[in-house]
Amino acid sequence: MLNRLLDAAMDWMVLPGYSSLGYGVRRRLEPWEPVELGGRSVMITGPSSGIGEAACVQMARRGADVHMVVRSRERGERARERIAAASGSIAVELHICDLSNLASVRDFASGFLNSAPALDVLVNNAGVLPPERTHTDEGFELTFATNVLGPFLLTSSLLPALGRAVPSRVINVASGGMYTARLELDDLQLEHREFDGSRFYAHTKRAEVVLSEEWGRRLAAQAITVHSMHPGWVATAGVRTSLPRFNRMMGPLLRDPAAGADTIVWLAGSPQAARSTGEFWHDRHRRPKHRVPWTRESAEERVRLFEECERLCGLAPGAATAPATGIDSKGG
Repeated sequence: MLNRLLDAAMDWMVLPGYSSLGYGVRRRLEPWEPVELGGRSVMITGPSSGIGEAACVQMARRGADVHMVVRSRERGERARERIAAASGSIAVELHICDLSNLASVRDFASGFLNSAPALDVLVNNAGVLPPERTHTDEGFELTFATNVLGPFLLTSSLLPALGRAVPSRVINVASGGMYTARLELDDLQLEHREFDGSRFYAHTKRAEVVLSEEWGRRLAAQAITVHSMHPGWVATAGVRTSLPRFNRMMGPLLRDPAAGADTIVWLAGSPQAARSTGEFWHDRHRRPKHRVPWTRESAEERVRLFEECERLCGLAPGAATAPATGIDSKGG
């Protein structure tokens, strides 16, 4: 009981809970169960560095067949070499896809379904925090396209592969920064606001958490579990580039990427995580999705967001979660 109270106190005080200190203390508060992924097929987006690369290493070490989804082949090849060397695994495959481009997502998913019939775990980890407002060739604001629409379409498109591996899992990597953001349903891409990279990023991460809950509700009957998580404050190249002041200020308190990836790996294989869906996690514990009342959304707003993402992705209403056919269930 005291351990749980200390854990909750660190979480509410933010700095101790999100920092390397919180991770170190929590690992000592209670035994953390080992996670094995032998024989499982895992896909991770954004694995060329940082948290994504660390997650690939840890999953490969635990016996998973790892599918890396990258935008740059050159960076991806270098990361694959590092992951194979660090994990001692050759079961690491590289795929090319630009998640900010919906046509690229469709093409990639179609090819993957033709070549790999089953997928046990999908980790939507890739994300961007651009320095200025930018639009994709398809007309979407870049942060929203990469962090929300791309993962949404990828998840929907890969449901047949996830369905053939049930019970399977989807893990959406969010951020503690989403606690400051309320979902802006009438201006999802924040086109009517002055650009603020951190604010835009936080808003997309709020959307990811909202969508995770709705995905969880809609896919429960198909035995596909969906969770979101945040990794804490992690020392990554993205943080150094996009948040240089924060990076300098926090310095040694930042976690290393392996600590940031730990809960992703745990969610991928833990029996405990499979007993619920639509939850938000940090350091292997469920966390509240809201800190203040004005960020709360209703069930109706979650549905509206989901349906708007379907529309923007060019999907018919209800098509995003259409059950896959020919499912061969396995034990889990």
